[in-house]
Amino acid sequence: MTQTEAVLDALASEMRTDPRVFYIGQDVGRMGGSMMGTNGLLAEVGPARIREAPSSESALVGAAIGAALFGARPVVEISFGEFLPAAMSQLVNQAPNLHYMTGGVARVPVVVRTRVGDGPYGGHPHDYSSWFAHLPGLKVVMPASPSDARGLMLAAIRDDNPVLFIEPMALAHGPRDRVPDCLDEVPIGMARIARPGRDVTLVAVGSMVQAGRRAADLLASEGLEVEVVDLRSIQPLDTLTVIESVQRTGRLVTVHEAWVTGGVGAEIVAAVAEAGPTMLRAPVIRVGTAAVPTPSGKVRPHALPNAERIVLAIRQVLENSRS
Repeated sequence: MTQTEAVLDALASEMRTDPRVFYIGQDVGRMGGSMMGTNGLLAEVGPARIREAPSSESALVGAAIGAALFGARPVVEISFGEFLPAAMSQLVNQAPNLHYMTGGVARVPVVVRTRVGDGPYGGHPHDYSSWFAHLPGLKVVMPASPSDARGLMLAAIRDDNPVLFIEPMALAHGPRDRVPDCLDEVPIGMARIARPGRDVTLVAVGSMVQAGRRAADLLASEGLEVEVVDLRSIQPLDTLTVIESVQRTGRLVTVHEAWVTGGVGAEIVAAVAEAGPTMLRAPVIRVGTAAVPTPSGKVRPHALPNAERIVLAIRQVLENSRS
């Protein structure tokens, strides 16, 4: 499956087994029919469970929250992450807070699905994911493989808390990967070691996991072993897996498609520093998108992180290492 197919497969399976689950968004009926028609992943569920809506992100998320409060388990699609600010009141003041404001009485099992970063769509590349990691009560996930995409979507739909489900656009329609037949959840808040290594820890999320693995392959020919940690979730953040990796390697590089300043990489670095800065044998390097509005056309690749920039950062960390 591709990442998109895996997400829709999880959604369709939950809609088949749980009548409380429905899908709401702009153009989701068309996408569920034509885009996935070859597999029929959503078509077989029936149009009554797939709700077309006007182009109002605030209304979409607000309607989903209201439905969740009355027992439904909605999945609401916001086509691109750049449009999330249009629903900030719902995402910041309502969904994460209602459980606490009602003394634990209200539950808000709503999933907000969106896409961020560079990819085949061309536009809307900005990644605001780190904004939402600062909201207690809201879970934020970003899969880097089709298997994790399906498992995390299953976990998100079944969770009684609001979940922001972010898909990297670069991975939407490729690469394909084998997805297990069993419909197992991937636990939210648990990172994975995407590639073991001993010389440096590379913490990545989303599309940068694939770029990090390519960088590790390039350096492996020189006898260097890069351990790639795929965060999978940025709220809650699995700092324990990261710290254990850095304890083994003594070096740390972080990479994500968002801007470096205020990004999740900074939180990772802070967690490692709090756990024990003496475990580091070299200064940390953070890699991300240039601190400019993401440009278009031929200029865009120069602003974005890639495997080559990751390789340069790892080389610099290794050169600056103390014995």
